Amino acid sequence: MKFSAVLIATFAALAIAAPTGTTYQKRAGVLGTKTYDELSISAGTAGNAKQEALDVFSALDLTNMAAVAKEDVDFLGAVNDIANDAETGVFNPAIEAATGDEKTALTNGKIKNKVLKLTATSLELQIKAAQGEDTSAKLAAETKKLNNNIALDTEAAGQPSTALTFDATTAA
Repeated sequence: MKFSAVLIATFAALAIAAPTGTTYQKRAGVLGTKTYDELSISAGTAGNAKQEALDVFSALDLTNMAAVAKEDVDFLGAVNDIANDAETGVFNPAIEAATGDEKTALTNGKIKNKVLKLTATSLELQIKAAQGEDTSAKLAAETKKLNNNIALDTEAAGQPSTALTFDATTAA
């Protein structure tokens, strides 16, 4: 009897100490690789860029930012990079060459592109903060820029917005 009580106590202790798997489970990336043209929200009309940008990243679990995969954090950084490159590489020259309604529509597209870029950056910084990195100063600056561009988009609500194609991808 003494032997079986010790054996049962040992198995019980091992069972209690064994990891459940859920505590240490690492999430896989959910956003994958996308081209700029797949991500772009610049087409259509102005006024809803904030929601359109959030929709691009809707696969992320923003209720548990601490568990977002590194691949998705990297994806958000890449969105910032390629949207910035699109701004300087195609939007700025097209706006400079345009006039009238065409210029307005291109400007609205650029603003929506900036909302996408800054939303990606804001989410990236919020996730990094949830994972222990101090991003407060940069997040405050980026949030200010994001809010400014959302306000510009809202002011232009209903106006045409032009997207431009740009050859870039979120892949490294």
